[in-house]
Amino acid sequence: MFWRMLKKSFSKGLKGKLLAVVTIAFGASLASSMLNISLDIGDKVNRELKTYGANILVEPRVETVPLNIGGVEYNPLQGQSFLEEASLSSLKTIFWANNILSFTPYLEQPATTGNQDTVLVGTWFNKEITTPAGEKVVTGAASLKAWWKVNGQWAEDSSENQAMVGTELAEKTGIKPGDNVKVVVNTPSGSKEQVLKVTGVFDSGSGDDRKVFVPLALIQKLQGTSGKVSKVEVSALTTPENELARRAAKDPKSLNSEEYERWYCTAYVGAITYQIEEILPGVRANAIRQVAESEGLILGKIQLLMLLLTAAALLSAALGISSLMTTKVLERSKEIGLLKALGAEGWQVIALFVAESAISGIIGGVLGYLMGLGFAQVIGQAVFGSGLSIKIMVLPIVLTLSVGVALLGSLSAIRMLVNLRPAEVLHGR
Repeated sequence: MFWRMLKKSFSKGLKGKLLAVVTIAFGASLASSMLNISLDIGDKVNRELKTYGANILVEPRVETVPLNIGGVEYNPLQGQSFLEEASLSSLKTIFWANNILSFTPYLEQPATTGNQDTVLVGTWFNKEITTPAGEKVVTGAASLKAWWKVNGQWAEDSSENQAMVGTELAEKTGIKPGDNVKVVVNTPSGSKEQVLKVTGVFDSGSGDDRKVFVPLALIQKLQGTSGKVSKVEVSALTTPENELARRAAKDPKSLNSEEYERWYCTAYVGAITYQIEEILPGVRANAIRQVAESEGLILGKIQLLMLLLTAAALLSAALGISSLMTTKVLERSKEIGLLKALGAEGWQVIALFVAESAISGIIGGVLGYLMGLGFAQVIGQAVFGSGLSIKIMVLPIVLTLSVGVALLGSLSAIRMLVNLRPAEVLHGR
């Protein structure tokens, strides 16, 4: 009996029900798109932020743990303040190897060009390396410092006489791309002159604009430190830190086995630095806290903004449903009064309208989910230049929200149903 009444009731006032479905669908579409983006935005935003520099610095441990007593150095590792260049490919073998987006080593040497003091910085530009697993990887400053504005071209690692000059130094000395520049360096074996071919002038917006970047092999040759580097900058995709990550940062041994496994298997910046120290003994890997914390802060604010937009859209849909349902009750007041007069219980009439609202919510939720997938792809292409992955788990969430919005919007109509008196309605009062 109830289902026949529901079928008959739903077939009436079809225009109003379509409006309700469309209202819910638009609210659900925004919720669907925001949820899909929110679940996929972490890696997208992190990848965007990674174009603005490294978030991990790897240095020899002996550089940060001196043991000098009365002017005498007692550290048995003193003098070994270098990292082995050949070992750096091991960075791509840690548990979170795929989260290591880029890295590059450095080796610095004070120098003079013209009458200006500067620093020659040896590094990789676009270096192809082979990991212990046999995988070919291209990394270096070109990918790590992608925000640099380069007038000219990036230098090549295979040519020891090529260089890139910072814009501040270039302005003081009149250096332009294509120029040959003579630099003088003071090394342990004496003063040496080196002629460099300037392939490009870069603007980094930092102190690097006063430096000259050259292939790493050149500085190693000048210093006699073949195969050595002084530090490595790493850009890694990370997860914002929580209480577990902060506890582990103080002392990983303070975690129990379950907490340790959860921390180790999550891409916290602390977990990645810990794994780097495991794979490269004798190094200290430190998170560049300002960068790492800013990433988490920015991501948190973006997700909060999307949550507020979703809540606003659903609230607007609920208000629209409330108006439609109230209108429906007023339009069908005589029909409802007749049902009550013929013996229908109040809960049955209420259940009828609740069922109608739930069905409208389900239909609107499905349509909104499909529309939201399209919106999410458009937003992904416009903002990140790539589509977003489809999250099936969003569908039940959107359906639940849609039905909830439909029922919430029906509360005012249900209150009118409870107070409706058959005798008054049927007599036109």
